[in-house]
Amino acid sequence: MNQTVDIKELNERIKLESSFVDLLTIEMNKVIVGQKHLVESLLIGLLSDGHILLEGVPGLAKTLAITTLSNIVDAKFSRIQFTPDLLPADLLGTMIYSQKREEFAVKKGPIFTNFVLADEINRAPAKVQSALLEAMQERQVTLGDQTYRLPEPFLVLATQNPIEQEGTYPLPEAQVDRFMLKVVITYPTKAEEQEIIRHNLAQTFSKATSILKPDDIIKARKVVKDVYMDEKIEKYIVDIVFATRFPENYGLERFREMISYGASPRASISLAMAAKAYAFIKRRGYVIPEDVRAVCHDVLRHRIGLSYEAEANNIASEEIISEILNAVEVP
Repeated sequence: MNQTVDIKELNERIKLESSFVDLLTIEMNKVIVGQKHLVESLLIGLLSDGHILLEGVPGLAKTLAITTLSNIVDAKFSRIQFTPDLLPADLLGTMIYSQKREEFAVKKGPIFTNFVLADEINRAPAKVQSALLEAMQERQVTLGDQTYRLPEPFLVLATQNPIEQEGTYPLPEAQVDRFMLKVVITYPTKAEEQEIIRHNLAQTFSKATSILKPDDIIKARKVVKDVYMDEKIEKYIVDIVFATRFPENYGLERFREMISYGASPRASISLAMAAKAYAFIKRRGYVIPEDVRAVCHDVLRHRIGLSYEAEANNIASEEIISEILNAVEVP
């Protein structure tokens, strides 16, 4: 009985605390036409302190969505164009010798900001990609013998083009796993495309207004952690992740040869956090199985290693995740 009262109170509190979500969505929609899933995913990443990998062909408003979000939150923003000749120092910064003071001074790189847009991340070699690892995981950067904290909130939003493979360097597994979500962006509908043309041919291009401060996001993250998650939901998340490692235990024997490695424990944490953030966006104080299912593809699609057999049979991780969701018992 006590728990019911608590959940009721929590529900009211979350409804109150999440009121900015609707305002933020309205501001995003002023600039971005359609792309509801992209906007939701950016919000989930922002509220659960997780980095996002966006995959889609050029021209689908990936960069525009990220710059708009940084305007709404009134946060500092850096765009780094990844190219084959990029060096780690171009990203993190370096030590510069000052002749006047006869000592080395730190020149911080563009990564010292709230939102980092790593544009076409797979265009830079592994050395540059791995320079991001410490920043993404520990939220700090080491230059020389000094370690510097990155500002809060800190979010890496990386984009990659799935078509062009020439001159690209596939992201290493350790790097890919650092991304909480991998969001695949699709083309807009006919009506949305017509709206996009109108927007771009208008005399003035709509601009989003700043309605939040970075501190508001940090506060909201604490509230997201308070969203109630039942033990049954926790078990459901663990079952989904274990089904990627041992599909035969869940009646999915045919996938045993298809999966070369399953999702890591980081996937379980990300799935739980993303489900809580999704419930918060939906103005709910508790997580239901539908929340887990809604974020499951984005959390797991880049964490399942496919064997040559899967590639030969044209089986993608999307299909495997959908089958797992159908096979695992919903609480």
